[in-house]
Amino acid sequence: MAVWTGLLNKRWVRMPLGMLATGTASLLAFHAGQDIADAVFGKSTAEAAPMVTAAANPASLQAAPAIDAATTAIADDRPADDSPFIVKSILPINEPIKFGKFYWDESRAPAQGKLVITVDLAARVISVFRDGHEIGAAAILKGYSEKPTPTGVFPITQKSADHVSNIYDAPMPWMMRLTNDGVAIHGSKVQKGYATNGCVGVPDEFAKRLFGIARLGDKVIITDGRTMGIGDPLLGADDIS
Repeated sequence: MAVWTGLLNKRWVRMPLGMLATGTASLLAFHAGQDIADAVFGKSTAEAAPMVTAAANPASLQAAPAIDAATTAIADDRPADDSPFIVKSILPINEPIKFGKFYWDESRAPAQGKLVITVDLAARVISVFRDGHEIGAAAILKGYSEKPTPTGVFPITQKSADHVSNIYDAPMPWMMRLTNDGVAIHGSKVQKGYATNGCVGVPDEFAKRLFGIARLGDKVIITDGRTMGIGDPLLGADDIS
């Protein structure tokens, strides 16, 4: 469910998820832009941070300074390099992803494979990976203040194409539930000045496509400023089932 935050005079643009890199040093741009919440809850600007550039040597890639506990656990317990949960390719997105816009291209991924969904709250982006290949990316709405979007690893526990919230009496099309207290991924009016009550709001068409391929039990990893590159794990071994 999207709610208006009264920011018509503010503008934010999140950095693109994918940038073409040199050789095998391509990065997943889970970039931590300055949060729109800064404008709502105390700071005066809401502009995205500069793009992180790829290093010439993959070994020299440095993690972002603010890494949450979920990210640390994944790094310490990575799956084998040939796992479907290792990043193998990213979409070549060479421009900021604007509100309401998304990218979807399954051509690099196998027709069947393990699905993993990542959400970076700092960058305000969702990505969909099949067998380690990114097939979709979009800007998101998220929750703030007393109803923030939680971080962690969540399985999809329910799907409902025409769901209506029994808490807010509001439509949540293509709903994929993540928590028992109502946090879900769902179609939403993704425009500047809007937020959610803790859910991950995505464009309706993106939600419809994701709903069509997602299965119950597929994992959604929500972090708050995670940077990783080709060859890095999407999930830790303990999270794979």
